[in-house]
Amino acid sequence: MKRVVLVTGACGGIGSVLCRRFMQDGATVLALDVDAVALDQLMAELGADSVTPIAVDLCDADAVRESVAKAVAVRGPVDVLVANAGAAQGLTLAKTDAESWRRDIDLNLNGTYHTVEAVRASMIGRQRGSIVLIGSVNGITALGHPAYSAAKAGLISYTKALAIELGRHGIRANIVCPGTVKTKAWQARVDKNPQVFEDLKKWYPLRDFATPDDIADAALFLASPMARVITGVVLPVDGGLMAGNRLMAEELTLESL
Repeated sequence: MKRVVLVTGACGGIGSVLCRRFMQDGATVLALDVDAVALDQLMAELGADSVTPIAVDLCDADAVRESVAKAVAVRGPVDVLVANAGAAQGLTLAKTDAESWRRDIDLNLNGTYHTVEAVRASMIGRQRGSIVLIGSVNGITALGHPAYSAAKAGLISYTKALAIELGRHGIRANIVCPGTVKTKAWQARVDKNPQVFEDLKKWYPLRDFATPDDIADAALFLASPMARVITGVVLPVDGGLMAGNRLMAEELTLESL
């Protein structure tokens, strides 16, 4: 029987690849996004046989619950949730106001909670399930976008709560924390500095960045039987960024690393 995989933020640079990769893995995909037009485009690319669109705002808890329930009634209960939706507003505290703070927390943290709540009871009832949250290295250390980062830090704690409370029901919960990923979300920064990716490479031990497929690889693994006893894990997919600060270490040791 095909697994049913719910992917949020399905039309983004990472989300669309997640949908495609899980579909290629043989799953039925419930593609959730707030942008109905973009969902139509995604459906045209992937085909309707194995993908069901769900157009809903994750910040509306009741609408999320109802929309997911309608899709489940047609496709069957969700086996895997990949909570990928996210966006950032203020770059710095100085550029963050009360409204942008609220929007970032509401989408990135509360929206994920609403999505999990839409599938949690069903997973408990069937005594199985896998929840993969897509966080960010911003949730581990300060890298700008303070409200977004606070929300992603909250997701790390939330993941651990899910792991310890739902484990007895056979449900696993893990979080993938990407570093820089080359997607359209970076376009404004590329427009401002066409060399931004080259400038950033010095901070990454591998001198390379993740692609959306790298993030999908991690999610597919964590959702698979190969990860059957892995839960509560925070997995950076970041080219080594969170391993440490090589440039600072060189200045401290006065040696080239």
